Order: sequence, then structure tokens, then C-alpha cells
Amino acid sequence: MNENKSCKQYTNEDVMAGYWKDAKGALVPVSMIKDIDIEREQVVEEIIKHAKLLNKELSLFKAKAFGDIAAFIELSAEQYNVNLGGKKGNVTLFSFDGKYKVQRTMHDNIAPDERILAAKQLTMDCVNDWSENARPELKAIVNRAFATSKDGDLKLGRLLELRRLDIKDERWQKAMDALSESLQVVGSRSYIRVYERIGDSNEYRPIALDIAGV
Repeated sequence: MNENKSCKQYTNEDVMAGYWKDAKGALVPVSMIKDIDIEREQVVEEIIKHAKLLNKELSLFKAKAFGDIAAFIELSAEQYNVNLGGKKGNVTLFSFDGKYKVQRTMHDNIAPDERILAAKQLTMDCVNDWSENARPELKAIVNRAFATSKDGDLKLGRLLELRRLDIKDERWQKAMDALSESLQVVGSRSYIRVYERIGDSNEYRPIALDIAGV
């Protein structure tokens, strides 16, 4: 028997000795598991262990970076006897020689509430009433704006396209008011981005903190 077959299954610590649990939850005797499957488990184990360590390090880095930036902003504000409230706001910090910059960005997550249904009906009523004279591209924009994804979500960017259309009709303006009032802040996300200047140019290159960017 291959000595690997005495190893314990990494992904299931609660399984009795001599057995591994498969994807369906069934217990399989280790003696019946192919060597290649055991080797695969060990490869996955090493990658997952390392990934979890990196994930923890990134979490600690993000927390420290946000804390350091917030503390520095307060310190800077004290120079002018200003007391800053809240933690929101985008800010960019440069190194003294301009070689590096650190950006803290905050993005609100915006989603429409139930009033989007009224906005949609009002908008469609306008387009239907204008059916003879409405431009085909207007119909396409409206239909695309209210098209949902597989998850039933609406695309915010497409909805905002409607608000940029210069249409003076009072009914359309009422529809756009309903659309605007339906958009609510449902949460926010914060990011840290770091950059390094390329040579003597004014171009900055991001220092990747994600696997895809490395």
C-alpha cells in the first residue's frame, strides 16, 4: 500500500480514522482511494493553507492601512484646528519624492427600491404614447435600462442613461423623478490602492494586491 494512504483527509477533520468523505458525503475506506486522488488532496491542502495565510495577511494589511490613513488625516486636520467627523471620503497620499501614492476610496452601493416599478411604468407609458414618433434608439435604451440580469438585478449605469436624456415632456420628467427617488444607498465598500511611479514619468503603475494582477 502507498504510504500516502495513511494520511488524513485535510478537508474533513471529523471523519473516522481509515475513511475519507467524498463529495456526496459518503465515507470511503482509504484503501479504496486511488493514489492520484490522494496526491490531488495534498496539492489542494498546500494551496489552501497558503491562501488562507495570505488572506489573513491581506485582512490585517487592509485594517492597518485604513487605520493609519484615518489617524494621519486627523493629525493633518489638527494643524488647522479642524475636527473631522465620519470616516468617509476619498483621499490620496503621496510620498515626499512623489514616487509612491496611496489612495483610499469609498464607493456607495446604490440599488433601486420598489419605486423603480412606478418609474418603469411611467417611462414605458411615455414611450408607448410616442410610439409613432419615438426614435427606435430611445425604445432600445428604455428596454435595455429595465432589463434584468439572471439574478433579477437592474444595472445602475443603464438606469442612469435615462436620466441623461434631454426630454422635456412632463410625464417623462415625472418618471425620472420616480427613478431618482427609488435609488437608495444600501451599503458601502472601501478600497486601498497603492501605486508606484514609472521612472521619471508622471505615470503611476498599480502595485497589485490581487492574484490576477500579479
